Amino acid sequence: MTLTSAVAPDATQQFQLDVDGMSCGACAARVEKTLNKVYGVRASVNFATRVATIEAGEGTDVAELCRLVTDAGYPTKPRQDSAEPDVDPDARYARSLLVRLAVAAVLFVPLADLSVMFAVVPDTRFAGWQWVLTALAAPIVTWAAWPFHIAALRNARRGTATMETLISVGVTAATAWSLYTIHFGTPPAETQGIGDALLGSDSIYLEVAAGVTVFILAGRYFEARAKSKAGSALRALAALGAKSVSILLGDGTEMEIPAPQLKEGQRFVVRPGQTIAADGLVIDGAAAVDMSAMTGESRPADVTVGGSVIGGTVVLDGRLVVEAAAVGADTHFAGMVRLVEEAQTQKANAQRLADRISAVFVPVVLALAVLTAVGWLVVSHDVDRAVAAGLAVVVIACPCALGLATPTAMMVASGRGAQLGIFLKGHQALEAIRDVDTVIFDKTGTLTTGQATVTSVIPAAGWTESDVLALAAAVESGSEHTIGRAIVAAHGDRELPPVGDFHAGAGSGVSGTVGEVRAAVGRPPWAGRGRVVPAELAAARKAGESRGETVVFVAADDAVCGALTITDAVKDSAADAVAALHAAGLRTMLVTGDNTRAAEVIAAQVGIDEVVAEVLPEGKVEVIDKLRAQGRVVAMVGDGINDGPALARADLGLAIGRGTDVAIGAADIILVRDDLLSVPMALGLARTTIRTIRTNMFWAFGYNVAAIPIAMAGLLNPLIAGAAMALSSFLVVSNSLRIRKYPRQRGAAQRSS
Repeated sequence: MTLTSAVAPDATQQFQLDVDGMSCGACAARVEKTLNKVYGVRASVNFATRVATIEAGEGTDVAELCRLVTDAGYPTKPRQDSAEPDVDPDARYARSLLVRLAVAAVLFVPLADLSVMFAVVPDTRFAGWQWVLTALAAPIVTWAAWPFHIAALRNARRGTATMETLISVGVTAATAWSLYTIHFGTPPAETQGIGDALLGSDSIYLEVAAGVTVFILAGRYFEARAKSKAGSALRALAALGAKSVSILLGDGTEMEIPAPQLKEGQRFVVRPGQTIAADGLVIDGAAAVDMSAMTGESRPADVTVGGSVIGGTVVLDGRLVVEAAAVGADTHFAGMVRLVEEAQTQKANAQRLADRISAVFVPVVLALAVLTAVGWLVVSHDVDRAVAAGLAVVVIACPCALGLATPTAMMVASGRGAQLGIFLKGHQALEAIRDVDTVIFDKTGTLTTGQATVTSVIPAAGWTESDVLALAAAVESGSEHTIGRAIVAAHGDRELPPVGDFHAGAGSGVSGTVGEVRAAVGRPPWAGRGRVVPAELAAARKAGESRGETVVFVAADDAVCGALTITDAVKDSAADAVAALHAAGLRTMLVTGDNTRAAEVIAAQVGIDEVVAEVLPEGKVEVIDKLRAQGRVVAMVGDGINDGPALARADLGLAIGRGTDVAIGAADIILVRDDLLSVPMALGLARTTIRTIRTNMFWAFGYNVAAIPIAMAGLLNPLIAGAAMALSSFLVVSNSLRIRKYPRQRGAAQRSS
């Protein structure tokens, strides 16, 4: 049945479907193609989240769309409105693969030993040996390999071929011919010379079928586990949103409702420590708001009546009454979630190299197998020999080494990366690493420590540095502000005098009575209002602000007695890391939500020439999109929640391991250590890894291509097949193990050719 719609194009609705059964990016592309064939439907399928987002006419039958996708082999149902999915499909899929892998691996070891022994040395066979092999192989080639068989059947219905098709055909052919040979074949001669042993041993391929299943299951398991971690970016983002909100009723009372029920125009109350539920305007109150989640700005923003606030940010002090201006999907917060989803969709839709090759390789192999069988039948008039030769072509083409090509390289690279403080989450995003030419850094928490520190204390005449710092720390001890904590930390563990009559001015500073002194610490315009400001302190303020530092005044009674400069210190390794990238011929940029002057100062300190400042998360994505439109291949280094969309959108995302769950979930490479020299080192390791994977692919398919003519000539038997398979696997594993020698040095950043 084909859906049609007579609804006007502007009468549209948007909804989502949960799609199950997708095993690779090619599956997502097929689902998307199926949906987009329907008149009036525009669909985008996110393989990472297993969600299809659809825009269609108001009269579109959602149930019929679900039926079409389900009939295509992917069980589908309408997605329930929920801020956070209850089940992680990739984690569930990884668990099921792990169970199948464990069973298959346990049975494979004795099966491989017995199969080779019985095939090469027939005298070792005992009564019922056939049933022993069959019993060991059956669970592996049926239940354990079932995901591949299902995918192959689905591909056949669609007239396509992928890696799963190659696996299923090879496993099925090897199993079928082996069972025929051991149960119905002609018994071997009692004595054989070495030549007869090489060319005439029985065709028992059960260990080949089982080995392919085990190795491919291992690769799929590690891949599914990596995807589960990638999907955690969206779950971590969803967890940041407000779950409930206190709306203000007409009589002045408050009522708490679930955040999704908040409507535009309603007024709601936000208290210290609470998350703002929606974008809106401040109607009453004043507070300092932590904007780092949305903008990356290291300093809290001061908001008062008439100011705007963004949903997903946190009120640090004060009470706000906000009128909702944008709710639900229209908020900046929801937009950030969509940015991560869209970026992950872009990456997920890139088909794997093995699938692209399989789309051509599988039909060619099947065609050669048929031609071989027909040719031998015409020449020899022997049906058994013709069928054996044809099946041998299919069996030898089964990708045993291909199953090792990617998992072994990734596992060795992961081990070496762990030693270097680098975690590679998956191989798909590494395909473009050789061509990366631009590296973008976030500022706060990436190039800098992310923690405010007092860099200098300037006392007025008659005061000492220790007295000024002690007075400021005493007053700030009652504050939870980032700058206040930095001042208290600078004072150390020394005992502070008690503070009386403490008062916090939202976004301005704090004041209190210390002993007999009325003290105030805060922004210069606030702390210096109505007080005498010595010329040396005014000059210190001007100099500090010109360096991009935060300057606060400390006042005692009616005069300003000192000034403190506070900054977010640059990491010791930042300049060396940037220099190493420049030496490797890479372009570097600083893109941050922080103010322009602070960004320029940090960029100058580390050696970065290009700066884009005061941008929201979507602004970072726009910078990356603009660079990519210019033909640049971009790597993004970040750590914050606001970096999540950019990390996901970049060709390669690198997250600082101490960063937020969102950044880590969206990135492709995680840098466990804060040492930024890990960035050039990670790029070098990634290039080495992807080059190794490509070499492994060449050996894996090269083995198949070289062995097929032998099979077509009728010279293939278990001993030759086993030896060739072992040699191919040995080459793949040996090549992967070379990654263990990847050097821990700056030179690793240099491009590999």
